Amino acid sequence: MARWDPNARERLERAALELFVHQGYDRTTVAEIAERAGLAKSTFFRHFADKREVLSGGDALLRLLADAIVAAPPGAGPLEAAGAALAAAGAHAFTAERHPAVRERQQVVAANPELTERELLKREALATALTAALRERGVPDPAAVLTAELTLLALRTALAHWAARPGQDFTALALAELAALREAAAAL
Repeated sequence: MARWDPNARERLERAALELFVHQGYDRTTVAEIAERAGLAKSTFFRHFADKREVLSGGDALLRLLADAIVAAPPGAGPLEAAGAALAAAGAHAFTAERHPAVRERQQVVAANPELTERELLKREALATALTAALRERGVPDPAAVLTAELTLLALRTALAHWAARPGQDFTALALAELAALREAAAAL
């Protein structure tokens, strides 16, 4: 692949994941990732601060979820807006084509404490962004905070089920999880 080919970021992400799966996160260098992607090491650092960042996906999921909440129909309640966010995740981030990469990413993260810690920080950033999006819709606290947390719990649970079993529809799983959480909360 020529160095000037498009999609450098995606190529670096794909190369990193392949190397992390085959030789381990700790044994993979940035130089190896860049070489596998057919790019210069300096190109890697134009896209990512370090090799931990190559697995994070940047803020794409955060923006996708928050934007979907804000764009939900005006009459939608907080949980309906959350459902719109989960549906957007299913349509754009957790598609059947992406299933193998998502599953491999989860395995790499689970096997490395440094990456697991970073994942927890990412979840906190997601919670903050979803809460802000709900507040922007006029949802007051504590409902905005609770809805954001329920959305993330539904997302995380659905993602675990989806990654474990190919062929399932992520959106259906996520919306079912959100509905089950709503029922559980109502029973408290």
